[in-house]
Amino acid sequence: MLENLFAPLNTFVYGFVLCGIFLVQTMWGHWKTKRELKRYKGMLSDKMDLDSKQNQDLTKERATLKQENENLRMQIARLNERPDNKMQRELEILARAEKQMVISAPGFAPAWEMAKSAALSQLEDEEKGKSFPQKIFRKLIGSGSSQTNVALPEAAAHAAHSSKNGGGSGEGAASAA
Repeated sequence: MLENLFAPLNTFVYGFVLCGIFLVQTMWGHWKTKRELKRYKGMLSDKMDLDSKQNQDLTKERATLKQENENLRMQIARLNERPDNKMQRELEILARAEKQMVISAPGFAPAWEMAKSAALSQLEDEEKGKSFPQKIFRKLIGSGSSQTNVALPEAAAHAAHSSKNGGGSGEGAASAA
């Protein structure tokens, strides 16, 4: 019986069956890998589509924001051309310059001109959107006087208040307020 098991014909059949088993395993692995690769390609395609759509949305949003920013800048420029706003702007420049002069007072004339130009450049930067608008911040916080729309330093507010009350010393105006 053992001799029959190892006969040349039987060993050929055994080899053929073993080769068939390996072939089926190899083909199964190949199909499995092929399906997985197809799934990964689909996932990558979906991700690329989503990223492309997101980039397009961001581009549209950026363009919208640029247009809105430009419209706001034009509106600010148009509002600054009104006479009452020009006067308010000039008063704001002078108030800022005076505040800076109170801080650094030696040699008044050159320092005053430097303070005015610094205040003007600050205001222009705010209008261009390069810095936080201090004018709006001062309006929100308030200067303590409900009669003025422009934020003035305390000394200027007291001086303005005393001149409205008929003059007098700064102490009398401060005690009247």
